[in-house]
Amino acid sequence: MSRFASFREFYPYYLGEHRDPVCRRLHFAGSTLVLLIVLVAIATRDARWLWLAPVAGYGFAWVGHLMFEKNRPATFRHPLYSLAGDWVMYWQILRGRQRM
Repeated sequence: MSRFASFREFYPYYLGEHRDPVCRRLHFAGSTLVLLIVLVAIATRDARWLWLAPVAGYGFAWVGHLMFEKNRPATFRHPLYSLAGDWVMYWQILRGRQRM
């Protein structure tokens, strides 16, 4: 059972798990690669590219957690909220509302 009743409750926890700027930058890089991979798959009409999306997204994020944050990714405990948190954080970084 999750201790968060909503994503609104979860998101401050999520940000707290991403305090290290290098971890945030790795998340941002991985998410950017995911978007690029999806665009390449669409542009080339070749779905074989899509297997790289989770490798890029999770690979960069998990390296950030293991090497810099020294914590366990929230993905393991809260997979859907964590995925949503990553994209909200990405959008907020793009808009200058979160630091990178």
